[in-house]
Amino acid sequence: MAKRSDSYPDNAPGPFFVDRACIDCGTCYDFAPEVFADAGDHARVHLQPLGEAQRRKAAQALVACPVAAIGTEDKGLLRQAASDFPVTLEDEVAYCGYASERSFGGRSYFIRRPGGNVLMDSPRSAPPLLKRLDELGGIKWMVLSHRDDVADHAAIQANFGCRRVMHRDDGLRGLERYLEGPDPVALEEDLLLIPTPGHSPGSLCLLYRKRYLFTGDHLWWNPQAGRLSASKTYCWHDWPTQLRSLERLLEFDFTWVLPGHGAWFRADSPVAMKGELERALRALAG
Repeated sequence: MAKRSDSYPDNAPGPFFVDRACIDCGTCYDFAPEVFADAGDHARVHLQPLGEAQRRKAAQALVACPVAAIGTEDKGLLRQAASDFPVTLEDEVAYCGYASERSFGGRSYFIRRPGGNVLMDSPRSAPPLLKRLDELGGIKWMVLSHRDDVADHAAIQANFGCRRVMHRDDGLRGLERYLEGPDPVALEEDLLLIPTPGHSPGSLCLLYRKRYLFTGDHLWWNPQAGRLSASKTYCWHDWPTQLRSLERLLEFDFTWVLPGHGAWFRADSPVAMKGELERALRALAG
């Protein structure tokens, strides 16, 4: 639990604060940028929430924080915020919250679909989230984008009996299914697994309904640069390979980029998204 006595002095005065347990994973300021911001090596409250909607969003960020570094004296919304997740982004796609320190705060997403629900990467196995996921029909598939963001996958699989799928080249043993080789594979009619090695040897993306691209740590929106981006610094396998994998995404239609780290992004059309991806590739290759 966050401690006011250990909070950073650059928090805006008021009920919400960030303390020195923060690992600067970006969960809070990517999710609730109206309230939280990057302060270099930690997050801070740059503006106390104004009105009910912002208070609710700040409380959700508190619940999502993987290291309990956010605190508040405003306790009114915390119980409600704990049961808000997964929070709908659009249609049947939602953000799970409850980030895990074991994945450095990496995001997990929930897809509610008639053919069986899907988790993209693993959240914390927090009882309120597991209860809510069970109410929504449980989990059929858990797609793991790469070896860094597996978090509590084993506990979640034991709870729901879901089938975990990952690329063989990332070497996590004991899963129910593996993708092998460089070719895209249809997990189901509306679920396409796309190998995108580079960040790790077996990084992959999941494309849902030719609309939502779940990218793990392969691609995200960078608000500071105002474009899609990837990281050479945090590339654990091979940067030229990652650039080729980014270029490969031009073959597919999608309008959403939903990453494990970094901000999510929605374009007006697949054509507009291709333009953004081409712009990013020019910058990253330069």
